[in-house]
Amino acid sequence: MTTRRVLVICTHNSARSQMAEGMLRAWGGEQIAAFSAGTERSIVRPEAITVMREIGIDISVQRSKLISEFAGQAFDWVVTVCDRAQQQCATIPGMGPAMHWSVEDPSAADGGEEERLAAFRRVRDDLHGRIRRFIRSAGRDDIPPPAPVQLPDRIAVD
Repeated sequence: MTTRRVLVICTHNSARSQMAEGMLRAWGGEQIAAFSAGTERSIVRPEAITVMREIGIDISVQRSKLISEFAGQAFDWVVTVCDRAQQQCATIPGMGPAMHWSVEDPSAADGGEEERLAAFRRVRDDLHGRIRRFIRSAGRDDIPPPAPVQLPDRIAVD
């Protein structure tokens, strides 16, 4: 079985892309090598760590990374999980086509702790279904992945 390299991109690499990376690592086994990055650097949101822990996945050791850390690397799949990142990545020379999932931004949730956690749980559950389907299809050798995306040697995102 071939290992597929997957890069999940979001604006701040603080919640959606971090949760997706954690799920891909936990459930993808040896068929998926998962990474995440942002067009801007932030921190991994504590709410994301909490709701992922609820399903048995520890992302507390993950860190927010800029997409430029992956310059020059090749990926079988690049997945953007927010509309802003999709728009920004479309302007990176050599980026090539990427899969896009428009996922709600849980960091924008208002209210107290329970309301914020509820927003992060909704996003986690949304990603859960998408990731499970992705792993089933990405790991099939009878469905060829797109041509690998070679990120440019230098990446600058406005």
